[in-house]
Amino acid sequence: MEHLAHHLAERRKCWVLETATVSDSLILVVDDFPATREMYGRFLGYSGFHVEEASSGPEALKKSFTLKPQIIIMDLTMPGMDGWEAIRKLKADERTRHTPIVVVTGASFSGGAQKAKDAGCDAYLVKPCLPETLLGVVRSLLDKRDT
Repeated sequence: MEHLAHHLAERRKCWVLETATVSDSLILVVDDFPATREMYGRFLGYSGFHVEEASSGPEALKKSFTLKPQIIIMDLTMPGMDGWEAIRKLKADERTRHTPIVVVTGASFSGGAQKAKDAGCDAYLVKPCLPETLLGVVRSLLDKRDT
């Protein structure tokens, strides 16, 4: 984790922060592994986003309904309510139906990207996923939202 923190600090020196579109955007990072939440959360935070974290499907639902994030980053494999069930509930609820969801999962399988698209997700990334790749997807989704 120290290496990652150093890497992020060095990269932050080079980044040009986006305008209000980024700084006003709330991203919810959902993953049962604290290190994954921290890595993506810090990277997105250093990139100018507000970030909230959730460690489970039920917590993701609660935070999504109350905080209304602009984008949700969702792991699929979590104990209890998995990401698939959380996505179904989010897409079925009027409050979150149109919130973009980016799946970031270590559970790579044939047809996974299509299944995620069919479930209403906007992007599907397989771990290990570089934070820069996730950032590019997030910015692209925000750009689509603003046009």
